[in-house]
Amino acid sequence: MRHVYECQVRWADQDLLGHVNNVVYVDYLQEARVDMLRTHGRSRQAEQLAEGVVVVRTEVGYRAPLFFDFRPVLVECWVTEIRAATFTLAYEVFHERPDGSRKVYLQAATVLTPYVFAEERPRRLSPEEREGLAAYLEPADPAPRVTFLERPATAGRYPVRVRFSDVDVYRHVNNVTYFEYFQEARIHYFEELGRRSEREVTRPLLVVARKEVDYRVPVLHRPEPYDAWSWISRVGNTSFDVQSELCDGDTVLARAHTTVVVVDADAQRPTPPDPAFREVLVAALP
Repeated sequence: MRHVYECQVRWADQDLLGHVNNVVYVDYLQEARVDMLRTHGRSRQAEQLAEGVVVVRTEVGYRAPLFFDFRPVLVECWVTEIRAATFTLAYEVFHERPDGSRKVYLQAATVLTPYVFAEERPRRLSPEEREGLAAYLEPADPAPRVTFLERPATAGRYPVRVRFSDVDVYRHVNNVTYFEYFQEARIHYFEELGRRSEREVTRPLLVVARKEVDYRVPVLHRPEPYDAWSWISRVGNTSFDVQSELCDGDTVLARAHTTVVVVDADAQRPTPPDPAFREVLVAALP
């Protein structure tokens, strides 16, 4: 069984390209997940999973740009794995075409764990919770994980200040907001790379194709900034990878791996970057 949630796209969800911003999709996933667990919980314990969980890992693959539309976009979600203290949900964001086929915008997965917020610790799934989740189970192998490089000395630093509105009811920064932090740090890093170059560099149209985030330690609200570090880990023909860490001193709070594609603005297709921009990317490799 799969759960389908209707999510209304807001005008404010768009970025400068007129697309739904890559960060906003993760908010859609969160809404669909909470709706699924609230609607189909088979017991009081199962219903508590709607809000009593934390996200351990998120994997997002962006398939096509989503534009503003008064029609709701559909988010389908189901369970792919149930373990002792974690479970994995898969998602597909799409519109149905008149012929019954789908226009798919995004495919994603999240690993979640039940959490005791009063004691700030994860816990095991109860038998009732496992039974409720099993109704949605379609087993699937997890996607292979990328190799995370050690942060190089040339990494760019960006100070992340937590806003009061970034924090959820459990006083943690919401999992969606991490995507925003990494996005800000990545954009700042691109500007920094341009300043490092001795040549004039025009940044091309860049689109996020895939993103993976591992959440390690909860981020809390405080006046002092955290450190977000970014660096280039791979340069391909039409794409490149950026790896990032969100840190509190020497403690790594979260890690991200982002695949960015260079796009031709007119053809709206991947294209090799300008030689000057590619030179900057290659020079930044560890």
